[in-house]
Amino acid sequence: MTGIKVAGDKKLMLFSGRAHPDLAAEVARHLGTEVTPTELREFANGEIYVRFEESVRGCDAFVIQCHTSPINTWIMEQFIMVDALKRASARRITVVAPFFGYARQDKKHLGREPISARLVADLFAAAGADRLMAVDLHTAQIQGFFDGPVDHLHALPLLAEYVTSQVGPARLTVVAPDAGRVRVAERWTDRLGCPLAIIHKRRDVARPNLVNVHDVVGEVAGRTCVVIDDMIDTGGTVVRAAEALTARGATQIIAAATHGVFSGDAVERLAKANLSRLVITNTLPSPETVPSDGLVVLSIAPLLARAISEVFTEGSVTSLFEGES
Repeated sequence: MTGIKVAGDKKLMLFSGRAHPDLAAEVARHLGTEVTPTELREFANGEIYVRFEESVRGCDAFVIQCHTSPINTWIMEQFIMVDALKRASARRITVVAPFFGYARQDKKHLGREPISARLVADLFAAAGADRLMAVDLHTAQIQGFFDGPVDHLHALPLLAEYVTSQVGPARLTVVAPDAGRVRVAERWTDRLGCPLAIIHKRRDVARPNLVNVHDVVGEVAGRTCVVIDDMIDTGGTVVRAAEALTARGATQIIAAATHGVFSGDAVERLAKANLSRLVITNTLPSPETVPSDGLVVLSIAPLLARAISEVFTEGSVTSLFEGES
């Protein structure tokens, strides 16, 4: 049968939604298996239909779906795939969401707001998921939203290895674009042995995606600065950070992020920014309009494949949680 990897009395089956099939196929190659054939289509009114073309009874199922635009369509498709697996008697179902949708809505900033990240986790549980796997959640607290194991993987080793291979640690400064990224930036500095700078900014909670840079704390003059973040959405944070660092004498600016969301006119905005390189991973498909000059896309597939293999064989994934190589 296609798409099955057997270990003892267990069988691994890998499933992919339609959001980013190339990533799923790459993960399958690293696992030495294939993506299980699945019929996925929409009815005339937009309702999604799912049917697996092989028996899934008793399997250890891993359902890969990237929550990219149109995000609600692909999340719903993954819900339905999980439900279909549950009703077809899969033994265990792991949701693999390299980019977990709604992760920025993890708490209430104002009254009468939802906590949508918790809702998405609850809906996966209601659909029948036993386990979640994601890469670089926007906040670590989201792990507690799901009542079951959550494998929180980190792209830091992959990104940091590339940066140091191109630049080297000398004259390198890691820059946190806001206070919320300081802990992540500290992990970068621990790994690279370089200093940390912080950009102080203020957001208007009533005006999404609007960022004002106030100051840069730390030595950046004459140094190569690596601005790190978990995602680049509209590009506003990175562009303003690059402007502030350039004004304070940085010689070279690299932006490194796990998730390249690139909403709206982000591509055009980033193309005009003073960035020598923009480094992301392929947790999301890159828009066709993204220019190749200066853009580096690193594959997250080996990390996902290793994590899936460890879960399937009941091995240890602790090192993957901690961002160790």
